[in-house]
Amino acid sequence: MTNPASATAPALSVVIPCLNDAPMLSQCLEALAAQTVKAAEVIVVDGGSSDDSRDVAARGGARIVTATGGIPDATAAGLDSARGDILARIDADSRPSPDWSQRLVDDFASGPWSAVTGTGRFYGTNALLAWAGRTLYLGGYFHAVGLMLGHPPLFGSNFAIRRAAWSRMSPLVHRDRSDIHDDSDLSIQLAPDMSVLYDPTLVVGVSGRQLTSWSSFRRHIAWSVNTFALNRTELTLRERRRRRRALQRGQ
Repeated sequence: MTNPASATAPALSVVIPCLNDAPMLSQCLEALAAQTVKAAEVIVVDGGSSDDSRDVAARGGARIVTATGGIPDATAAGLDSARGDILARIDADSRPSPDWSQRLVDDFASGPWSAVTGTGRFYGTNALLAWAGRTLYLGGYFHAVGLMLGHPPLFGSNFAIRRAAWSRMSPLVHRDRSDIHDDSDLSIQLAPDMSVLYDPTLVVGVSGRQLTSWSSFRRHIAWSVNTFALNRTELTLRERRRRRRALQRGQ
């Protein structure tokens, strides 16, 4: 997985947090290997797996990083260690289509975006739950959080940021908290001068297992509340939106 698209295309790093998810990680790495534009590197961030996730990562050609402080810690550690110009983040259960990396590169080439995010299509569950997951759960996330922030939020299973943007955000993210959403936290830390492109055609498959467990759903809601409560103590969302609007008006 060391074959960039060309000498002129920006190098793409793909970061995948993983904890005891070997079978799904194997399929994810297979999907990345089948990309029409190969990533310059794939980084699997192991959270202390007791299964053979590390062996799967090694066999798949990924570079392995260890971070055992939870998902925010794993995401930050992976992005810190990435060497590419564009730093993508997906999950072990993400299933990118063969043109996913090409779409990312094209999206970044279309404008001075600091970050690009797409959405997900749930697999492994019934049609009703898959529809509800994409339309209500993800659709609600993009709509509600987008209104709160004044820009599209990042979706943890399918986003990428420029290295320069991450360099500024790295000291700000709450990597020491395992009870928050790393993608929401990253979304909040985007500076007023940073722009986000939401591409509805940039879609990855996402496991529907989280939709079938009430305890998983409650945990996600609790983490969302924690994420916004934590950040509100540092700077309110209202003030973040005000600063973004002021910059956009040239004030």
